[in-house]
Amino acid sequence: MRVLPTTLLIGAAAAAVPQSAQQVLNAPKQDAVESLSKPLHHLQEQLKSLSDEARALWDEVSSIFPDAMDRVSMYSLPKKHTRRPDSHWDHIVRGSDVQSVWVTGKNGQKQREIGGKLDSYDLRVKKVDPSSLGVDPGVKQYTGYLDDNENDKHLFYWFFESRNDPENDPVVLWLNGGPGCSSLTGLFLELGPSSVDEKLNLVYNPYSWNNNASVIFLDQPVNVGYSYSGSSVSDTVAAGKDVYALLSLFFKQFPEYAKQDFHIAGESYAGHYIPVFASEILSHKNRNINLKSVLIGNGLTDGLTQYGYYRPMACGEGGYPSVLDESTCRSMDNALPRCQSMIEACYNTESAWTCVPASIYCNNALLGPYQRTGQNVYDVRGKCEDNSNLCYKGLGYVSDYLNKPEVLEAVGAEVDGYDSCNFDINRNFLFHGDWMKPYHRVVPDVLEQIPVLVYAGDADFICNWLGNKAWTEALEWPGQAKFSSAALKDIEIVDNKHKGKKIGQYKSYGNFTFMRIYGGGHMVPMDQPESSLEFFNRWLGGEWFGSSA
Repeated sequence: MRVLPTTLLIGAAAAAVPQSAQQVLNAPKQDAVESLSKPLHHLQEQLKSLSDEARALWDEVSSIFPDAMDRVSMYSLPKKHTRRPDSHWDHIVRGSDVQSVWVTGKNGQKQREIGGKLDSYDLRVKKVDPSSLGVDPGVKQYTGYLDDNENDKHLFYWFFESRNDPENDPVVLWLNGGPGCSSLTGLFLELGPSSVDEKLNLVYNPYSWNNNASVIFLDQPVNVGYSYSGSSVSDTVAAGKDVYALLSLFFKQFPEYAKQDFHIAGESYAGHYIPVFASEILSHKNRNINLKSVLIGNGLTDGLTQYGYYRPMACGEGGYPSVLDESTCRSMDNALPRCQSMIEACYNTESAWTCVPASIYCNNALLGPYQRTGQNVYDVRGKCEDNSNLCYKGLGYVSDYLNKPEVLEAVGAEVDGYDSCNFDINRNFLFHGDWMKPYHRVVPDVLEQIPVLVYAGDADFICNWLGNKAWTEALEWPGQAKFSSAALKDIEIVDNKHKGKKIGQYKSYGNFTFMRIYGGGHMVPMDQPESSLEFFNRWLGGEWFGSSA
């Protein structure tokens, strides 16, 4: 959940709102709901179809946060791009060809070899010469685009084979959050094979997650990073359809990877993405995606529970000194009931007309006081060092590197330039109500089929470990009682020179595991590379799968 100050904290932040504002929006008429797909400059027209109560609440939100409606665009501006000819690519996989393959099922009936709606999708693939850039020389790499021809969407990906044993090692899809931030941030700032220094030189990462796994970094949703579109994606469910198509076509082209175990990992707003993406994959009986588990790092998954832990984390109850004074902490306590009542209304209706006010109010009331201190929202231990690059100078180095002409050419990028985060996408998701929707309700069904890991660096504020521990314990599923009552146990390094070093704590029952990682901020692999590779490798090895309390 990369904080974009002009979007997340919309307008003048206020720690408390008059009690008269505690009404909830009535469900709008169906035509008003459908009109949310249109540009928001028609908002006032749309509001005329709502009840007086609903209109009053929106007017109130607008008056408290005066810039909120003025800055909103429901569409991200199309990126300048030049599509490369088909001859540029080594492989093009047509979804229509994949869909045309029928096989005989166990019951003797004909069925599609791969299920889902893939007809409008193509996958373009280019083998990258590792020596051309120096990113992990000697490791096989592919880049390319997933094209949704029907909706003019083009998602960029970069694949790295395992450094170890690619014929047997698992495959992992990595997703950054935002919503609207490039997963190439994860590649070059966190867990990928190289980082970028201040002189834009590449620095080898000995703790890369492709040490023992092949990794796909995906720029999604569209208009993020090297991805582009003439249309827009503004909700997690729609993004999930694209990811399923990407994986289906990728594994069709590379069946040697399809037989390996497959996992989805990500952080931040990927706490929304991953449960939905996993559910989408698992919903297809006939698939070539061997999904074995998911990993959510410092995620936003259950806002109703997690927003209750911003005040404790900011006020010294998360293991680090308080960032706020007592008066501000009390004001956050006073604001919480109002915030939670609005989130409950969102959960009950899942309508943008209730979810958007909840996002605006809660983000301003419970995140705003912390952010105004200048402290890093991703790490309570220090100040924000670079406001133009989400507090990290290194993010600017990554953007500068990825905008170099030789890099754009080497990876086959079709956009004219790279941005680490797209502000329009962030606003689109927020103003479609996606931010507060109860995607955690998908997790129990996922747990019935595959293991789920929720890990959290304990120095992060924005998606802090207190809130992540709390939502995992509050989740309703058959193993809830045993999971929530399980004690935290130490995680120790087991097989290198630091054997016995305590790197965090975990609790686990059945298919569900929570981990607190010591000394990690929002981006655990960046802050604690050794610790992150330790738990990552052991998780993929199945150490905590099917645990007993």
